[in-house]
Amino acid sequence: MPAAIQKFGGSSLATPEKIRQVAEVVARSHSAERGSVVVVSARGEETDVLLSAAAELGAAPPPRELDQLLATGENAAAALLAVALHDRGLPAVSLTGPQAGIRVSGTHGAGMISAIDTSRLRAELGRGRIVVVSGFQGGDGRGEVITLGRGGSDTTAVALAAVLGARACEIHTDVPGIYTADPRVVPEARVLPTVDAAVMAEMAFAGARVMHSRAVELAASNDLDVVVRGTFSAEPGTTILGRSADMLETQGPVTAVAHDMNIAMALTRSDHAHDGLAADILTELARSAVPIDLLSFGAPDGPGFRMGFALPGSRLPAAREALDRISARLGCATEVDEKVGKVSLVGVGLLNRPDCTARLLAVLARLGTTASWVSSTNLRVSVIIPLDRVPDAVNALHQEFGLGRDDLEAQTLVTA
Repeated sequence: MPAAIQKFGGSSLATPEKIRQVAEVVARSHSAERGSVVVVSARGEETDVLLSAAAELGAAPPPRELDQLLATGENAAAALLAVALHDRGLPAVSLTGPQAGIRVSGTHGAGMISAIDTSRLRAELGRGRIVVVSGFQGGDGRGEVITLGRGGSDTTAVALAAVLGARACEIHTDVPGIYTADPRVVPEARVLPTVDAAVMAEMAFAGARVMHSRAVELAASNDLDVVVRGTFSAEPGTTILGRSADMLETQGPVTAVAHDMNIAMALTRSDHAHDGLAADILTELARSAVPIDLLSFGAPDGPGFRMGFALPGSRLPAAREALDRISARLGCATEVDEKVGKVSLVGVGLLNRPDCTARLLAVLARLGTTASWVSSTNLRVSVIIPLDRVPDAVNALHQEFGLGRDDLEAQTLVTA
């Protein structure tokens, strides 16, 4: 079986020349004895182009048709890379998700991989071929295509690595690795050589866009290391450790500062609270595949009911539909604020380090900003602040916790 599964993002495949360069990267690591598996995303901005085309033709495209449409982006990328590999004299075959045996359950646009039949993959690998698989999609066993939602191609690659027994999964992207903060916001951010899978999952959920939390969690559950590196860079990148041997107390409490500017805060109210109301609301959101964060309840000793939570901006239309159903059925009213952002400290043992939360809030105070919501776990402290204050807060916190390149050099000099 392949030593590693390689996944290439859309920016790495955006032009014919880049596809040729990716073919060269794949060729260098290909083993005729073991075969190779490559997973691809749609090229460049192809997914957005397809979504825009659908929006021009219909105000509310059916989710089933959107899945049929969006899956073509990955399929085209896979076929084009296979063509480029053939041009180099390498045996390659492109497979859609269903052709690769990927079985998916759940709703259109938010499917989850439930099983993988590896017989076709193993047969192609046995012939020494490079198998190029369309990420982001699978079949439901009844002839329907279901896409996996955000992070779907990463999840496809990790799932294939796990089921094929690969030693690692390589995510090739347009950045050289996992940074301590978004380098577009914090110029002094540095690439982490390694990061624990649990910490990386929190970073991803908190807004780090390089890899989705569901893919990281899947890798960790299968003791699988994931390497994130630049497609056309010689740098080693970042290894996300699926099996960590480090004791938490040997690590610094804060690993990175993550942020998310594509969220919304919802506040649901009712003057007629009843037992199970919160569960009813959360169940309705779950049916619509809307993940929530920073859940809180208000006025526990007063009349009525208040529940607040954060949700991803990408799922806001689905959330509004679910909340409208809840309002009609249960008599609730919901206010949604989209002019907010989430900033998070991500690390280890944060519940045992209350000074980290105190320092975070002190930094916000110095910036003249107040957090409207605060949430703490052992791996993450998140705050909700006005959207326009997010960049300043991220920079200030990155400096406060000494995460930059200059800080690392100073620490090295001190310990040398």
